[in-house]
Amino acid sequence: MPTPRVAILDDYQGVALSCADWALDDRVDITVFDNHVREAGALVARLEPFEVIVAMRERTAFPESVLAKLPNLKLLITTGPFNAVIDVAAAQRLGIVVSGTGGAGAATPELAWALILGVTRGIAAEDAGLRAGRWQLGIGPELMGSTLGIVGLGRTGPRIAHYAHAFDMNVIAWSQNMTAEQAAASGAELVSKQELFERSDIVTIHLKLSERTTGIVGAAELAALGPRGYLVNTSRGPIVDEAALVAALHAGTIAGAALDVYDVEPLPADHPLLTAPNTLLTPHIGYVSKVAYAAFYRDVVEDIAAWLDGAPIRLVPA
Repeated sequence: MPTPRVAILDDYQGVALSCADWALDDRVDITVFDNHVREAGALVARLEPFEVIVAMRERTAFPESVLAKLPNLKLLITTGPFNAVIDVAAAQRLGIVVSGTGGAGAATPELAWALILGVTRGIAAEDAGLRAGRWQLGIGPELMGSTLGIVGLGRTGPRIAHYAHAFDMNVIAWSQNMTAEQAAASGAELVSKQELFERSDIVTIHLKLSERTTGIVGAAELAALGPRGYLVNTSRGPIVDEAALVAALHAGTIAGAALDVYDVEPLPADHPLLTAPNTLLTPHIGYVSKVAYAAFYRDVVEDIAAWLDGAPIRLVPA
């Protein structure tokens, strides 16, 4: 049997092989790709030779139209326990095993909190101004005594609420199925969506992307947040109406936005968010930490070994 070929995708930092003990080197032939391919035809051409593909979170989509053109593919691994851009049902029909990995729980909420501090105090602008010979450009608010609105209290939201209490903030929360008891368990007050945006000084989003949550934050919510309010999104770009957000930033409808996620990733060089005022932007690094990557790639190695042995593990459900 020929040696199975493994493709590791989107290793922008060039760290995949150093984050784990790849003791499989003698059982597989590994190729690492450090750049992203968005166009489906080019992606298929790149990946057609491989029996195993390792996807870094949701950087690369695998709809049925792509999977069906990869006849050699037998094992598709996503870092993390699930992946919204892999058509798992189609993979199963095509005889492709889809496995996941564990991860780390603190990376995303810690980045979210860094963005809250960064955008409210204008840290990026002050740093750039200082390097350009300017001194003290703006005046930022204090978090103590202000109100943080958390949209979603799944895995990340409760940790954010914990951080907020350490900063002596008031915490309110909303999601479509949240109960008062769930909110109270995280030290938050359950409110309606409208009230959350009206009362909050900062709104931070922690929802999964779905048909129900796509565009759930739009022009009306941003208007309710108001000219002293900040929006932070470390979940998924399409949860926020991106055009409405760009318009709100230019109009001064809100005070600013800190974003780690976008409708299209990597963010195109001519994207209007890059020139929108009062923004703090990071390149979807919420899950990018040494601890998380070590967990991801350790489990990737285990997934490949289990598949090679005929007993796949951590199967992702359709």
